Amino acid sequence: ALADRVLAAMTPPQRALLEAYAEGVNAGLKALGDKPFEYVLLRAEPRPWTAQDSVLAIYAMYFDLHDWKTRVETDLGDVHDHVPETMFAFVDPAGSEWDAPLVGPALATPPIPGPDVLDLRQPRPAKVAAVFHPQVEQTLPGWEGWTGGGDLYAKTGSNAWAVSGAHTADGHALLANDMHFGISVPNIWYRASWTWRDPDGAERRVTGVTLAGTPLLVAGSTGRIAWGFTNGFVDTVDLVDLELDPQDPDVYRTPSGPRHFDHALTLIKVKGQADAKFDVVKTIWGPVVDRDPQGRPRRALAWTADFPAATNLEILGLEAAKTIDEAIAIAHATGMPPQNFVVADASGRVGWTIIGQVPRRVGWSGQVPSSWADGTHRWDGWLAGDEIPKVVDPPSGRIWSANNREVDAATQARLGDGCYDLGPRAQQIRDRLLTLDKVTPRDMLALQLDDRALFLARWHDLLLSTLTPEAIQANPQRGELKRLLETTWTGHASVDSVAYRVTRDFRDALETQVFGSLTGLKEQESPPFYRARRRFEGPLWRLVTERPAHLLDPRYASWDAQLLGVIDQEIQRLKAIGPHLADRTWAERNTLKIHHPLGLASPLLGRWLDVPARPIPGDLDMPRVIGEDYAASERLVVSPGHEETGIFHMPVGESGHPLSPHYQDGHAAWAEGRPTPFLPGPAVDVLKLVPKR
Repeated sequence: ALADRVLAAMTPPQRALLEAYAEGVNAGLKALGDKPFEYVLLRAEPRPWTAQDSVLAIYAMYFDLHDWKTRVETDLGDVHDHVPETMFAFVDPAGSEWDAPLVGPALATPPIPGPDVLDLRQPRPAKVAAVFHPQVEQTLPGWEGWTGGGDLYAKTGSNAWAVSGAHTADGHALLANDMHFGISVPNIWYRASWTWRDPDGAERRVTGVTLAGTPLLVAGSTGRIAWGFTNGFVDTVDLVDLELDPQDPDVYRTPSGPRHFDHALTLIKVKGQADAKFDVVKTIWGPVVDRDPQGRPRRALAWTADFPAATNLEILGLEAAKTIDEAIAIAHATGMPPQNFVVADASGRVGWTIIGQVPRRVGWSGQVPSSWADGTHRWDGWLAGDEIPKVVDPPSGRIWSANNREVDAATQARLGDGCYDLGPRAQQIRDRLLTLDKVTPRDMLALQLDDRALFLARWHDLLLSTLTPEAIQANPQRGELKRLLETTWTGHASVDSVAYRVTRDFRDALETQVFGSLTGLKEQESPPFYRARRRFEGPLWRLVTERPAHLLDPRYASWDAQLLGVIDQEIQRLKAIGPHLADRTWAERNTLKIHHPLGLASPLLGRWLDVPARPIPGDLDMPRVIGEDYAASERLVVSPGHEETGIFHMPVGESGHPLSPHYQDGHAAWAEGRPTPFLPGPAVDVLKLVPKR
């Protein structure tokens, strides 16, 4: 229904483009000798593609890139309910020493609250008795077991940076972009390069990646400008606490008076079964997504994606833009999931802004759920272009973005905090860029492949200093661990390093334990998405270095005892996998496995459809992001107007058919970091589309 409204609001040329694209898809489907193999295996028939489906493909990106299940806000609301206000400000800081914004300074971690705020040696304050609220997806009727794209929220990131022509080897600006997603077969992007002639006869060419299901160039170069994205983690979702009529639970309070909930019955077709009936209960702010233990509506979801005005095809204008200034103006008019937009142009200039529509929040920060019933908390339309921050031609000649806070605290408050990432990746990129001059495309690729473990270096040192001779004498297994920490630490997230794995696991286990002791939340209640972004790092480091007695977990006699307790737990956990600690390498813990959806459903099909698993160096908190099922979904390095010098990588391959020679044709170069050209080479196969008239 939303897609239909978006289509109706489009300009005639935009709608005509989507309709022509749909006709092309359907002509190609009709011309196949047989239907695609997935439909054969599933005994299903493909439906004709429609313009509406292309809009739904854009909405799929909203689900992948936004916290549409409001896990962060729900989690932080629960933490807020469990701890005093000063402690909440400490455990959820706005920044830390790892900040690397484009504008403004790093923000200091707040000081540790004193025993008058919280003393773990005393009974917990009454506020801690607040009821723990289930996650939103646990309370959505009919959605039990559904995970959907929202589970990728902790797996979407990206790096993008640009260097002005004043600092490159050939005097032309350079742009680099690698967007991080859950990786599967086929890939989310489709590589494309196309040419046409403008009305004045000039030949134009654009090259980059398109979003499968749409005719849109998502990232790439036009010869005039080049651009890339990272998820901005702008706050685009809010949970609205509902105030119900005590006499009628189908009535809720609004600024204009009591209203009945709207009900929309939706039928979901299920193969081989009766249609599922889904009652969508709506408020003036958005759908009801949470209920209390009695089944009454408790919270509604206000989400940018629910507003048709936040989705459009204005991004198409980037293909015609000539300068950074034109590109930024187009970005501010574009409707899509808000992203960091990094851009360079052929004159050598570089810039950054937010692309997509940002809600204008009134009355509160949007950090935790609140009531909108009296109108003091609300959304008031969208921020205008002149309210969206931008950085153009910075004095350093460099732009960097890695899902971190990019602006000063006051400006960030305008954008909202969608749980942007801690800054280690951004800091590592920034610091390396500032040491480079006369930059080449190979330099940019080397930075994309940077797997130095700068973030964990101080945790490695802490481990070594904790494992004193006295500690080892008390438990000889600690001695073996210390030897491996000393001999296998390379300063990188190396696949054969035991030290990197132990350091990473020790830090994460300690974080879980300390966060739980401060908040009173059990481990299964601890906010995973908030913690996945490493936002607790600043407070955690202050605690383990300043070691306040009043915030020590009561189970331990000292902070050293707690650190050693976590070390011993990790030793036992690793020994349970196998008897030899030397075998517990980072590769064993972090081997990339890329599956086809049907391969996940059937191991037999998986042998045919999946990409063979392989260990690759890298981790979350460094430019080369690698996880067990997520990584860079593409890498590009390009100078607008000089695309022939560019570099391109994409995992898996261009074809989605396992019998095609192109099924994995780019994967080895991507995994090994070997440079391959940004522009297409000589044609191997040619398909000619000839109009009937």
